[in-house]
Amino acid sequence: MGIFKKRIGVEDQIDSFFNQVTRSGIIFKQGAEAYLEGNKEDFSRKLEEIVTVEHRGDDLRRSIQHYLYTKTLIPESREDVLQLLEDMDALLDRFKGALWVMEIENLDVDKNFHPDFLRLIQCACDTVDAIVLAARAFFQNHIGISDYLDKVYYWESESDKISTRLQRTIFRREDMRLSHRMLLREFARHLDKIADRAEDVADRLNIYVIKRSL
Repeated sequence: MGIFKKRIGVEDQIDSFFNQVTRSGIIFKQGAEAYLEGNKEDFSRKLEEIVTVEHRGDDLRRSIQHYLYTKTLIPESREDVLQLLEDMDALLDRFKGALWVMEIENLDVDKNFHPDFLRLIQCACDTVDAIVLAARAFFQNHIGISDYLDKVYYWESESDKISTRLQRTIFRREDMRLSHRMLLREFARHLDKIADRAEDVADRLNIYVIKRSL
């Protein structure tokens, strides 16, 4: 049995909202790759796209929140559901924020760092993809949710390893200015935090599932 005991109109909005989170990860990955390749035109397009998706996600989240409050649905789980939606929306914001960091700071990323940055970007996307699947399962029938949560923890762990290795490599480049190394390190940490936040959502979602089973 899913979170809703019968089908209601808001389910389609929730599904659309999760689609926006997934889409933001795809756009983020494409935009970050374009940035590293020096393709400013494609990067600018992806930045515009993710801003549009973020606005659409915000509108859907507000609409869902209004519906849940005014229709007095699932009172025993409403706060958990609303917090989950807020957390998922924050992940969308982090994808957008990472692209804005590239745009604002105009980072010069040495090609030797590209492979690890690309792996870190992929890990961030894989972690968020897994938490989206877990959240969808929470609203449906909970089948497979533990497997999705396990994937979140796996990809977050991989993200930590890559980020640590990358930061160490960056700071061993003594031919680079310290200020430049610090900017690149902060960018690596910013990307790693996407996976960290997805792990935080997974921890809370696991608690919501336990509460629903009591």
